[in-house]
Amino acid sequence: MKWFFYTLCLVVVIVAVFWIGKQFGSKHITEETISNSQIVREIAELGSLEVMGNASIKTSNITDNNDWSDNLKKAFLENTVFVTIPYVAKYGVVIDSSQFHIHLDKKVIRVDLPAPALLSYELKVDKMETANRKGFLLFQDDETYTVVQKKLYQTSRDQLAHNNIYLQQSKDKIRRLLTQYYQPFLKDHTLEVHFADEEGKTGLQ
Repeated sequence: MKWFFYTLCLVVVIVAVFWIGKQFGSKHITEETISNSQIVREIAELGSLEVMGNASIKTSNITDNNDWSDNLKKAFLENTVFVTIPYVAKYGVVIDSSQFHIHLDKKVIRVDLPAPALLSYELKVDKMETANRKGFLLFQDDETYTVVQKKLYQTSRDQLAHNNIYLQQSKDKIRRLLTQYYQPFLKDHTLEVHFADEEGKTGLQ
């Protein structure tokens, strides 16, 4: 009888130890997965947004006042250049330790990231389309196109760097990717993704 009692107690202790170990082990693995900063960092950095379009510019020494001097200049001295070049731009985040954090507070997973920015911008010069209008007294000058290209690059890059639509799309893409990564935990947790320029705003739930 004593042997049976001792055996039963031993079985109960083994089951209890196994159950406690499983619970704490699962919790530890879960917290490690949620707080895996390397994976989250790679997801955020690789989740860049690629945008393609056409950048165009027109430069001219004609003011289009339609007076006699303007018409005379058009006939003899006009130098109007049109340039259109396809571009490829990439938006995303560059992770650094000061603006990248993962917090697990009870049932809330919060990921803090830097604000997205224009990471790269390339003009496809080999696919450039040009047109020009020149007066009788002007000769073809290829240097003009070089100057116009530089101006086009500077102005179009600056416009894209401050394009709020593409910057928001970049945020949305990163949020979708992080939501997919954390999906197995979202039955019991709420995900909040915050970017550095969104202080006071609520992240994606």
